[in-house]
Amino acid sequence: KEPEATIVETLKDVTSYEGEDAVFECRLSRQTTQDAQWFLGDVPLQSNEMNEIKVQGTCHTLILRKVTLEDCGPISFKVGQHTSAA
Repeated sequence: KEPEATIVETLKDVTSYEGEDAVFECRLSRQTTQDAQWFLGDVPLQSNEMNEIKVQGTCHTLILRKVTLEDCGPISFKVGQHTSAA
């Protein structure tokens, strides 16, 4: 069983205007095969034309494209037992 990854760089609050992209980044202590998941409120996010989810090494990035007022709310990132929110 692989050691658990922890969050070493937490999410930061992002302010953006309607029509802009909002970028959230979270850095883990190690690369992991553990399930990592982004949420807007309680809704799990998937990578699609509105949301881009990228993983580069230990850096996990969420890009919300052309945000609207409906996208306003808490963003959270979860891996294992660890959560970061903005």
